[in-house]
Amino acid sequence: MSSPDDLPPALPAMWRMLRRGYQAEPRLLVVAFGLSLVAAVPDALIALWLKLLADGVAGDDRRLVVAAALGLGVSTSATWFLRVTSDRTQRRFRDRVTIALESHVARLQASVASIEHHERPDHLDRLAVLRDQVFVLDHMYLSLFSTCGWVLRLAVTIGLLMSIHPALALLVLCAVPTVLTSTWRPGVERDVEERGGQTNRLARHLFLTATTAPAGKEVRITGIGDRLVAERRDAWERYYRPVAAARWGSAAWHTVAWAVFAGAYVGAIVFVSSGLEASPGAVLLVLAAGSRLSAYLGATVGEIGFLRGVWLDGSKRLAWLEDYAASLIVNADEPVPPRLTEGIRLDRVSFRYPGTDRLVLDDVSVELPAGAVVAVVGENGAGKSTLVKLLCRYYQPTTGRILVDGADLGRMPPDEWRARLAGAFQDFFRFELQAGHTVGVGDLPRLDDQSAVTNAVVRAGADDLMARLPAGHLTQLGPTWPDGVEVSFGQWQKLALARGFMRDQPLLLVLDEPTAALDAETEHALFERYAAAARGEGDGSDGAAEGRITILVSHRFSTVRMADLIVVLDGARVVEVGTHSELMASGGQYAELYGIQAAAYR
Repeated sequence: MSSPDDLPPALPAMWRMLRRGYQAEPRLLVVAFGLSLVAAVPDALIALWLKLLADGVAGDDRRLVVAAALGLGVSTSATWFLRVTSDRTQRRFRDRVTIALESHVARLQASVASIEHHERPDHLDRLAVLRDQVFVLDHMYLSLFSTCGWVLRLAVTIGLLMSIHPALALLVLCAVPTVLTSTWRPGVERDVEERGGQTNRLARHLFLTATTAPAGKEVRITGIGDRLVAERRDAWERYYRPVAAARWGSAAWHTVAWAVFAGAYVGAIVFVSSGLEASPGAVLLVLAAGSRLSAYLGATVGEIGFLRGVWLDGSKRLAWLEDYAASLIVNADEPVPPRLTEGIRLDRVSFRYPGTDRLVLDDVSVELPAGAVVAVVGENGAGKSTLVKLLCRYYQPTTGRILVDGADLGRMPPDEWRARLAGAFQDFFRFELQAGHTVGVGDLPRLDDQSAVTNAVVRAGADDLMARLPAGHLTQLGPTWPDGVEVSFGQWQKLALARGFMRDQPLLLVLDEPTAALDAETEHALFERYAAAARGEGDGSDGAAEGRITILVSHRFSTVRMADLIVVLDGARVVEVGTHSELMASGGQYAELYGIQAAAYR
């Protein structure tokens, strides 16, 4: 797997980025690049026309004066025309390639087989920088075009200077420090920014907490607004102080580099005018070309700095994300079975979250028979949700294997496996779409299938909610949208449940505490319906026929007692497995927890 600590090499990453832009807009890229080069030539020749004009005036050569004046006019007009044409072509290229790049980054992050990059701090810091950069990555092509144009201008200008005396080429050597500091500065500053990425994310989180609606009621009732502001300021200062120090330090070195070039430029003028006793035209050429050399170097160095700071850095991060996404599916060569005949077996599975040392699951071995309703219970932190994540292939086990009808789940294509999953989770997402689409995204090919959406809504017991919405399935959810309707947390949860029931024939149905906001009686009734459907007794969705396994995760023991098999987790291990009757008869941990909860309801 690609390590999050090592970005790919610079040049291959840059080449991949160039190739992606070419694939998106090949014709526009070539035209925009060509125009940038062509526009550089007449601009760089202006110093030559000024020399000829001065020599013509000094030598009273009328024909040379006319030729130089015509050259100046043509160069100026051509420079303006080509610059305007180039800018408009580049703008069109940028607009089109922006969509392609942003879509590519969004698609990569959304389709990565694992959710590790959403939960690991080092991944989050890296992706936070990439998200900031993706909105300017399109500039890098324009910057590359401009850099090549400035380099061509520099080459022409140096050639003109050397036509006066070869020693004037030393001006370029005196400009090398400016190039070095410009390429060095962005990397130093970017490293400091990334090291402070966690603090910067904290500052943003505190700002959003203080200014957005979800936390608004509690911020006001607790009176922590001033504290949030103070802590946000403190977090931002802790992030910005080292960044500012790095910027000041790099700016000091950059100033010294430019001072070296400025001294060399003055020396060149003195050398030509006094040492060589050159013609007025030659002195004027050095003045014009030298000042332009300064401007061209500044522009070139600025573009190189941008390329170094954004393109090179952004290209490496994007290449890392591409490699990371690809590394998770390199061995996906096992087909997903059309139905389950044996079931799912966890074979000595242990798991620790990347970047941590604590085992969340420790040497877990358990059989989940085909066609069974399996309840997973245990106290908070026992590993229930982690077990669900492994079954959904959000993560790979640290050690051990998960076998699906004897085949290794880790070798099955994640997308194909998840296409045969369905489920609802406690930490569900609120899709602020039309109500029907909020449910329908659970089975994207049937997004607009009214009958399928209605069936899913009925299974989830959300038909009463849908009937109360102003426009039914067409109601826009979310109060921030035109005609949008706000619904309660429990109602959002019912819609999430319905979304989890859009797929009619999943191999694995996962219900990870999806009814926590509902009362115990409602949850019990819903789970009874799900269990009946899983056994082929209910609503026409015969889970037993395809060997569907239904996983119920709940803290309510009155609900899980209906399961065919109950798995009890404690301290990252499986401590008991059996039916409700068997576990109650054994008098173990399950029986103790069941008794405590039953007494609380009396």
